[in-house]
Amino acid sequence: MYHLEKEKPDDWWEVEALYDLCFAPGRTALSSYRLREDVAPVASLSRTARDEGGILGGALRYWPVRVAGKPVLLLGPVAVHPTTQGEGLAAAMIRDSLAGAAEEGWERVLLVGDLPYYRRFGFEHGQGVEMPPPTNPERVLVMSLVPGAWEGVVGMVEKDA
Repeated sequence: MYHLEKEKPDDWWEVEALYDLCFAPGRTALSSYRLREDVAPVASLSRTARDEGGILGGALRYWPVRVAGKPVLLLGPVAVHPTTQGEGLAAAMIRDSLAGAAEEGWERVLLVGDLPYYRRFGFEHGQGVEMPPPTNPERVLVMSLVPGAWEGVVGMVEKDA
């Protein structure tokens, strides 16, 4: 059994090691990482999943960005240790953190990912929302935490200043 909790400052390097394990070398060269450079993650929404022995099984982070001047949460990376994949940890962390984001008053969430997986959480293609290149536009997904939150919000995703 795993328990979810907010990522603590002391978790940073362990979470980074999990990301290194789960993602290809060069992950930090992706456009989404340029939006994260020198910006702190949203600590209240970043999650870890640990077993009874305290072993890290999964982690996710959120980052503040802007589209058309509007605040947006950038979800990712989401990682689950290879030995715990398929147990629902990612889904549990995503659902828990999205509920927290709504409670905090966030209206919009964005990610780069696979629609067949993220559709179950309410994500859809982000029509008119552009990630910095080289990002496949078909992988830019958005969801509204408040009905209509993405209406008229189009343009390039920018770093939160």
